[in-house]
Parts: sequence; structure tokens; C-alpha cells
Amino acid sequence: MSNRLFQGVIHQMKDAIDRTFGVIDENFTIIACSELGKIGETAGAFPIPMNDVYVNGGFTYRGIGTTQGASYIIFVEGDDMLAAKYASVLAISFSNIKFYYDEKYDRNNFIKNIILDNILPGDIYLKARELYFNSDVSRTVILIRATDPHDVSIYDIVQNLFPDKSKDFVININETDIAIVKETKAGIDSHTIEKLASTVADTISGEFYVHVVIGIGTTVDNLKDLARSFKEAQTALEVGKVFDTEKTIISYDNLGIARLIYQLPTTLCETFLKEVFKRGSIESLDQETLFTIQRFFENNLNVSETSRKLFVHRNTLVYRLEKIKKITGLDLREFDHAIVFKIALMVNKYLKSNPVKY
Repeated sequence: MSNRLFQGVIHQMKDAIDRTFGVIDENFTIIACSELGKIGETAGAFPIPMNDVYVNGGFTYRGIGTTQGASYIIFVEGDDMLAAKYASVLAISFSNIKFYYDEKYDRNNFIKNIILDNILPGDIYLKARELYFNSDVSRTVILIRATDPHDVSIYDIVQNLFPDKSKDFVININETDIAIVKETKAGIDSHTIEKLASTVADTISGEFYVHVVIGIGTTVDNLKDLARSFKEAQTALEVGKVFDTEKTIISYDNLGIARLIYQLPTTLCETFLKEVFKRGSIESLDQETLFTIQRFFENNLNVSETSRKLFVHRNTLVYRLEKIKKITGLDLREFDHAIVFKIALMVNKYLKSNPVKY
């Protein structure tokens, strides 16, 4: 429990209670008080009253129980009936405040430990029962990453966007990453989650001028799989940084062949490129030729449509394709050759990026 939280509440109450009052911890040290000078002083040891008041030395005391088994003690100046009433009311107030604080703090830490793999699988459901946590709902991890240095607290912004703290959890991972563990309805599709992520990104960039990219893991039906969803969201961001540099929202479900390439060993990728480009390396292709190839793929290997989009004569495009065939031995007008070339381009891009793997 934060001593500052106790002190903050006491500060708000001190004008309503015309006596000295405060909180003592289990070591009988005053940790919060309406008279700041008393903080840090030690009270004499005495039995901790939980369900009744205890009068000693001109002060009235009453205990506050905690979910962890430790106790705090309320003290109020005076030994009369009014002091006893103040102590009882303060004990109830602080007990409820502490309960909600601990519940919120413990639940967020619980979820953070799950997604970061800092808790044993067997302990997850024990802790969930202890916190009265609903384990049988669908959840999705959404990972927000700021790409530029900023002075704005993105964590506070995101928290305000997800006010239901009992269902959605906003977790600060590091200086650039914030994870949202979002409770989702059964049967919700990835498109809906992507729309939500897009709204978050637009809010942050539109109102606070901070550019972010967002990775989305798969939806899981139990708590222990949240760690997998979080790793998928991380992978989505890393793969997107290599293959979809212009995208703001990257979903793990939509990575396609890029995800497969990302998981391959670099030695295997290098061997693949050598086998594909036996006659000439990919570096021998100039930028104009690579741009032509990109447009040819975007137009589904359609020569006429590609030449129209490139504003060149059809024969000019055919000449370029023949040039590519002569250099690489691959005819992009043939579907099988086109697939091999497309994968080779992606593998080459992957090798040059040297991405971080989780």
C-alpha cells in the first residue's frame, strides 16, 4: 500500500476532523498523519484491535485488515466517544480504499507478469481465483510502440481511452511500448480489433502529434495464452518494420508469408538466395528494374495493366521482363517463377534488416 495514498486521503479529511489522526504500520511507525511532523515517529507496541477500538495514552486506535494478512492501525486524538466514532469511520474508509487500491494494483501486476512470462502456468489460475479474476473470457493483446522521442505520457492517454479497469488492462512495458489487454466478445473478428487500434493510433497522433505503430496478437480464450498473444504482437511489429514499413496497424493474423520468412534461420535464407540467383545476383538489378517488378506484382502479373500504370508501351515492359529473365534466369510471366522471385525479394529484404527476434 502506498503511504502517499493514505496521506492524500488524510489531507482531504483533516479540515473535517478537528483532531490529530493518522495511520500506523505493522512496525508501529506513523506513516501518514494530519500533523506532518509526526510522520516517522514510533508509537509504543500494543495489541492491534481489529473489530473494536483500543484506548491508550490519550489516543483511540482501530486496526485495518489487509488481503495480505498484514495490518495498519488508525489512531485519533482523544479517548471519548467521538474519538471512537472517528476511528471507526476512518477504519472503514481506509479499509475500502485499500481494498480497491490493492485489487487494481494486484490485477495489473498479475496481467503484466502473465504477458511477460514471469509467473508459472500452474500459479496463474491460483492467483486468478484469489483475485476473483474471470478466466473464461476472450482477450487480445494490442501493443503500442512510439517511434519518435516524445514528452507526452502515452500511458495516461491510453488509460483514458480504456476506462473500464475491470475488463481492460493498460500496462507500461518500457519507455516506448504500452500493452493493452483487451477483453473481447466471443466471435469478434480481427477487422473490428484493427479498427479499434486505428482509433487509438489516430487519437494519439491527431491530438498529441506522437507517431505510433500498433501490433495485434491473436485472440486467446484463457489467461496462460496471453503471453503468446503478447509475443505475437511483438512479432507483428518487428515483421511489419521489415516488410510493411508504411503500415501503422499490423495484425499477426495477416502477416502471411512474411511471418514464415521471419522465422527462418539467416543461413538458410542466404543459401536460398544463392540457389535462386545462380546466373546473377539480385544486386545486379537497377532501381528502375526493381520498380518495374514491384508494379508487375501489384498488377497480378498482367502485362497490359502494368504497362498502362507505368505509362510505357507494352513492348517496352516485355523488353524489361526479358532483360530480367536474361540476368536471373526467371521469367516473371510464369506463375512459378514469379512466386520464387517474390519470395527471394522478401528474403533479401529480411536479411538486410537484421530484425530483433523474441
